[in-house]
Amino acid sequence: MQRIGSALVLIVLGLIIIAFPLLGVIPFSVLTGLAILFLGVGLLAVGITSIGGNKGLGIASLILGILAIILGLGFIFIPSWFSFAAAIFVFIAGILLIIAGIAALASRIEGGLYGGLISLIMGIIYIIVAIYIKNPVYLGILIGIWLLITGILTLFQD
Repeated sequence: MQRIGSALVLIVLGLIIIAFPLLGVIPFSVLTGLAILFLGVGLLAVGITSIGGNKGLGIASLILGILAIILGLGFIFIPSWFSFAAAIFVFIAGILLIIAGIAALASRIEGGLYGGLISLIMGIIYIIVAIYIKNPVYLGILIGIWLLITGILTLFQD
């Protein structure tokens, strides 16, 4: 019974986020921004306390702390920064999948053809998705579709 309730909540949330895509992006962006902001404050504190003993570590920590604070505030107040960062990570994952697919095809090991083709196809799909999720609306729609599919699969799970 609990599984059916969870599945229905996921399906409803997925439909809501598909209808209003920014509702899916903004919470992820704010939570990621807060985490990076706290990391930046911690790095800043380490940099200030380390500057007396190890100047190199102290200066590096200060610079990283300031950059992390700027990035964290950007994620919190400008959700398109989060979408851009997500697009970069998905793009890199796509490139790595394509490389892994080519390597599996070239190695000619057992199952290499099937796994290599799947990796190539998924890599191409990742790169196409990365092109579109630079826009926060498309990222929100993808999050909504993911929630919807997860809810449907949970509903029909054994």
